[in-house]
Amino acid sequence: MREFNYRRAVDLNDAITLGSQPETRFLAGGTTQLDLMKCGVERPATLVDISHLQDLHDITLSDSELTLGTLVKMSQAADSKTVKTFAPALAESLALAASAQLRNMASLGGNILQRTRCSYFRDPQAYSACNKRNPSSGCAALNGLNHNHAVLGTSDSCIALYPGDFAVALTAFDAVLNLQNSAGEQRSVPVIDFFRLPSDRPDLEHQLAPGEMIVSLTLPRSAVLARSHYLKVRDRSSYEFAAASAAVGLEMEEDNLTIKEVRVALGCVATKPWRASQVEQALKGQRLDEKTLRKAAEKVTEGAIARQHNGHKIILAPRVIARALMTVGGLV
Repeated sequence: MREFNYRRAVDLNDAITLGSQPETRFLAGGTTQLDLMKCGVERPATLVDISHLQDLHDITLSDSELTLGTLVKMSQAADSKTVKTFAPALAESLALAASAQLRNMASLGGNILQRTRCSYFRDPQAYSACNKRNPSSGCAALNGLNHNHAVLGTSDSCIALYPGDFAVALTAFDAVLNLQNSAGEQRSVPVIDFFRLPSDRPDLEHQLAPGEMIVSLTLPRSAVLARSHYLKVRDRSSYEFAAASAAVGLEMEEDNLTIKEVRVALGCVATKPWRASQVEQALKGQRLDEKTLRKAAEKVTEGAIARQHNGHKIILAPRVIARALMTVGGLV
């Protein structure tokens, strides 16, 4: 690990000013940043500690929206009665992530910004070919061991998947990230637009500009969010990233038989949290039954590209979506 300087921010403005300097990274829980530094992917000259900035730790609920500060701990949001009641899929996505120790340390902002678990990306000493880490160097995963790589949103430059859970739930329910720069200017970016597809520049992963920080995230309150669910399918029951996951929500017509509104997002099968809009469109106005759900869920694989070892994700993804929708719809 490279030697680095440590700075403790006085307040939010001081943090963003310090963080706008070259080769500087923010330090909140550190569960991602320190991991990347140990394996040699991140080599910052300075870490700016923001963990103590109290105005970024709040969870607030208004008549129209739910807002969470960027430094809210994963466990705090997962255990929040407010989040569990008005956004159950968010609470479930956090409760199923990582381990209890990590959830007690990790911040929501850091969780959103976590980087891929691709073994080729995380081992720079063994693999120099990684376009995400070293642009124009190639992609070792294309013809390597790609069991846990993406089948949606890929390019010839990168097939590394986005590994998180929380951002998948945010994507499903139209969440917005509120950003602030060193000049005090703020802007809001929908989560669905925040993450970039790899194209020919997989090193550019999101819309966060130099000198900007995520200060909070906001979700509009809705009936479909209040009746939501997050399903995570993985090789073992805890402390494991998903083979595929789904965040879903339902709002029914007055007859309680017809789907009025539906939300679906897919995780751990794409290069970014994946909104399954074609599934949503196929289900609106349809009768809620298993056959209809399974048929519509198959649409998520349109355009999917399997490599040598990850074809199972194309089979698994529609089943995870259908199961999640059946659960929230009371069919199982």
